[in-house]
Amino acid sequence: QVQLVESGGGVVQPGGSLRLSCKASEITLATDTVGWFRQAPGKEREAVMSISSGGGKAWKKVRDEGRFAISRDNAKNTVYLQMDNLNADDTATYYCAAGATEPRYTSVLAEDYSYWGQGTQVTVSS
Repeated sequence: QVQLVESGGGVVQPGGSLRLSCKASEITLATDTVGWFRQAPGKEREAVMSISSGGGKAWKKVRDEGRFAISRDNAKNTVYLQMDNLNADDTATYYCAAGATEPRYTSVLAEDYSYWGQGTQVTVSS
């Protein structure tokens, strides 16, 4: 049974940083496209960024290119989302997704993914 487990969320002050982890079992993230999404209370789920099996990266929002970074540790079968210079608008539950329709390419479309984690909460507050 494929399982994705996110961790690393918490409460951070504006301007702070967090690194989220997405650890997988029964699926190899190194050969898959992985996406990070988030959902704030009362809002629709939105994409954050994605990494393809070949290492290609895509951000949903241009303004996040300087703040969010994604990386893999293939030995740990884990993908990370490094988030810097956080602000209140980043408060949300963050989800990782895998099992992409086409793992050669990045995707910021939720419908392209088959597997989802349970989410980890990120709260940015002073």
